[in-house]
Amino acid sequence: MLHPKKEWKSKRSKPELVAAIQEELTVIPGIRMSFSQPIALRVNELISGIKSDLAVKFFGPDLEVLRENANRVAALMQGIRGAEDVKVEQVSGFPQVEIVVDRKAIARHKINIGDINALVETAVGGRVASTVVEQQKRFAVLVRFPVELRRDIPELERLLVPSPEGARIPLGELARIREVEAPAQVSRENGMRRVVVECNIRGRDMGSFVAEIQEAVQPIVTAMPDGYFADYGGQFENQQRAMRRLSIVVPASILLIFLMLFSAFNSMKSALLVLVNLPFALIGGILTLVLLKIPLSVSAAIGFIALFGTAVENGTLLVSFLDQLRREGLSPEDAVRRGCELRLRPLLMTALTTLLGLLPLVWATGSGSEIQRPLAAVVLGGLASAMLLTLIMLPALYYLVELRTQAKGETLTHTEVK
Repeated sequence: MLHPKKEWKSKRSKPELVAAIQEELTVIPGIRMSFSQPIALRVNELISGIKSDLAVKFFGPDLEVLRENANRVAALMQGIRGAEDVKVEQVSGFPQVEIVVDRKAIARHKINIGDINALVETAVGGRVASTVVEQQKRFAVLVRFPVELRRDIPELERLLVPSPEGARIPLGELARIREVEAPAQVSRENGMRRVVVECNIRGRDMGSFVAEIQEAVQPIVTAMPDGYFADYGGQFENQQRAMRRLSIVVPASILLIFLMLFSAFNSMKSALLVLVNLPFALIGGILTLVLLKIPLSVSAAIGFIALFGTAVENGTLLVSFLDQLRREGLSPEDAVRRGCELRLRPLLMTALTTLLGLLPLVWATGSGSEIQRPLAAVVLGGLASAMLLTLIMLPALYYLVELRTQAKGETLTHTEVK
């Protein structure tokens, strides 16, 4: 666990600390590093069994083919901006002693393969030779070679195998014994062998990063033999599902806001004027993400929904008062001037309380800031731009619409009089 940040003597930020740890550990051969956080790591693992933000999964029957393609993709991935902690699933590197029996040699000596298997099993794996009884306890006595002899291939080759004719033949004359590299693990998904290339994404949004990865990996996937294919997983799966749902939720929210405005104003004109605040708020939210270099994430997308509600509230406050002044008989120009004067203070109070409350979340760096910060930044920037444009653009639009409506009304009245 890290010490409290106020006790840090180096005054480094969290990304700088990660970079320093990575620099220190890179010199150790054989290490594959992945920097994450406990909750984020568990969430990623629960989603698709992958502990990183993005994983390219290769499926097929031959592990060697899968490993070769995975290494090629890992090399490509390291050259893409935003890719960190790139690693290939460790599927090889497990040392194993392989004994291949020469069938012609054992046939000459009339020795069965079962006899050789039993001898090797006893020497390496061990075999129960007796039982020791101590009062009511029984212990099996296992007989096998000591550790140093079990690992020594020349010693295994000197094992004597009895033949039916009474001779004892060294195992090295009956079989080829060698140390080979075997798979350390064989991962499976949906009944198929799988090798995974994982990476974390830093300083970039996940959508554009995955799109670039897919474009770079596609030639490798196309060139793979029949029976092999690739898939994508990790936090990317959750992001895709969330974006699909938000593509339905956001338009539905805007439609619901419009219906509520129409029922409140009983006027299509006023409802549409209030909705003009939404593009103003959208501009500010996007600019804030760009300026603070915050990638577009699910939490940022949810922040836009909260922003739309707050922006509509401010627009409703101004438009409803302007409509009230128009019903009292004021001209469009007088209604806009008086309405802005009387509603400036309430609008500023509503906006400033929200803005001041969100400022600590925007600059936060502690636990949970990766979720709070994008949401707060969107609402903060969007509310600031919506507030500014509400006091400038919305009154001007209201004035132009009222003038046009008034002109149409006078034209209709003049026609009726004629």
